[in-house]
Amino acid sequence: MHKHKQKQKHNNNNKGVLLSISNLSIDFETSKGTVRAVEDVSFTLSKGEILALVGESGSGKSVTAYSILNLLDQNGRLAAGEIIYHGMSLHNADSQLLSEVRGREIAMIFQNPMSTLNPIRKVGEHLRDMLRTHGYPSWSTIDAEIEKLLHQVEILDVERVKNAYPFELSGGMCQRVMIALALVCRSRMLIADEPTTGLDVTTQKSIMNLIHNLVKEEGLAVILITHDLSLAAQYCDKFVVMEKGRVVEQNSRDKFFSESKHPYTQKLLLATPSRSASVAGLTAQSPSYLKLPEPVIPKQPLLEVHGLRKIYGQNKKSWLPYQSSTSEFVAVAGSDFSIFPGECVGLVGGSGCGKSTTTRMLSRLEDPSAGRIVFDGIDITQVSSHDFIKHPLRKEIQMVFQDPTGSLNPRHSVLDLIAEPLLRLGPKMKRTEINSKVHSLAEQVGLPLTLIDRLPHQLSGGQKARVGIARAIALEPKLLILDEPTSALDVSVQATVLQLLEHFRRKLGLSYLFVSHDLHVVKMLSQRILVMKEGEIIEQGDTETVMNSSVHPYTKALMDAIPIETEQQMINKQECA
Repeated sequence: MHKHKQKQKHNNNNKGVLLSISNLSIDFETSKGTVRAVEDVSFTLSKGEILALVGESGSGKSVTAYSILNLLDQNGRLAAGEIIYHGMSLHNADSQLLSEVRGREIAMIFQNPMSTLNPIRKVGEHLRDMLRTHGYPSWSTIDAEIEKLLHQVEILDVERVKNAYPFELSGGMCQRVMIALALVCRSRMLIADEPTTGLDVTTQKSIMNLIHNLVKEEGLAVILITHDLSLAAQYCDKFVVMEKGRVVEQNSRDKFFSESKHPYTQKLLLATPSRSASVAGLTAQSPSYLKLPEPVIPKQPLLEVHGLRKIYGQNKKSWLPYQSSTSEFVAVAGSDFSIFPGECVGLVGGSGCGKSTTTRMLSRLEDPSAGRIVFDGIDITQVSSHDFIKHPLRKEIQMVFQDPTGSLNPRHSVLDLIAEPLLRLGPKMKRTEINSKVHSLAEQVGLPLTLIDRLPHQLSGGQKARVGIARAIALEPKLLILDEPTSALDVSVQATVLQLLEHFRRKLGLSYLFVSHDLHVVKMLSQRILVMKEGEIIEQGDTETVMNSSVHPYTKALMDAIPIETEQQMINKQECA
């Protein structure tokens, strides 16, 4: 690579600077004309430095990062500016130079692992391909290297994961695989786009410590795109804040939390969840609807779960006797809990512990191997998941999925996606009434009406998550199952969505099962918390007891791993309020 004809020297007085982006502007050609997604962005990144790139969904963070490796969509182009990496001009680099830089020099952790990993190749094959592509010298030790990488990202069941396809793993487990792929080449620079979104707090802490050690010991430079300012405060050296495609503020860590002046930065700081935060306090002015009284919780539960189990791979048979298999994987090992009308119950636990499988069974997208699910007095496990589609209770149980990209039809516009549940399960309405309802739902979840005609691939991850929430609340169900609903949202939009969910709970008496790795958010929204480990509910109780007086060692470990606000963060938040 050092002899490559495209390599260009770039004069820079600061020898520690590894990446320099100057006056970067990026355009996208759309059916309605040219859209400028990024305008006049400039910043530098030095060796051994972690830079936090923060801002709301659609602010241009990911587009800026992807442009470094020329990973823009076909309709995107660099309109102005330059990108200099280690003396090389990447803004006008040819495909040969880019192929040498990608992975070996600059590694990338993508925002959506489920759609990034090849669905027809096993995890071990993904890692083997990466190692061989970038010159791993020995076939004899490559399996040992793969196992070492998986252990580094806190995957304990290495043999199962190594031989699994991406669709057989949870979102959090796929995220760990993506991080392992990024660490393969020990690159000089890492671009991490929401790397810990799908991870529980203990794994999140372990992964960030691993990256931080590489920064300190090997001089790795990192661009961390994140919505989690509490996490960024612990690991990042400087912050770049983006709004509507522009950089509005840059500061070192200390100055960011003590001297930030831009109104948008102050809005982000105020909206960041913390141990002491409340839903009402996430915005400068608490919405009037949060003054509604708490709903009266009746004694009769809305949902009762008894002995719920899910076993995969049982009694696999083949017409060839020697290929028959009786191997089993217990995803959920006998859960018992209940949810009352007007109550929000948080479900927390590590990646792959069975949370998403539980939600899929409760929403009747999968059949349990054993146990009963009683909803509104009716045992809905007596109806198969296939037949439940036409059941009258279908519209009463709605779900927001963990993977917004995979749950949205790529051929449908935002308008059609939000209208679909109304057309299929709602009362008969005129098209004008449906369009009006869709516009109202979009506004409620903070989705600009200018995006209403776009397809899913034209939206950011956070915007797609908002579409999923709008679809789920369209029918005003009795039970809303939320699987990591705010993980892809920036803190300001997350604050709006959390306040909206709290409003619906108080006004309409909706019940929620809220699955999340963000324990600060769970604490704010939930009245009770369930803690899951290896398919079992190991502890449950009211929120205050579980958060502050937990009994089980695993629950205590989760609580100890929560990012803690610094004193300066708390002072700044009080000033913003």
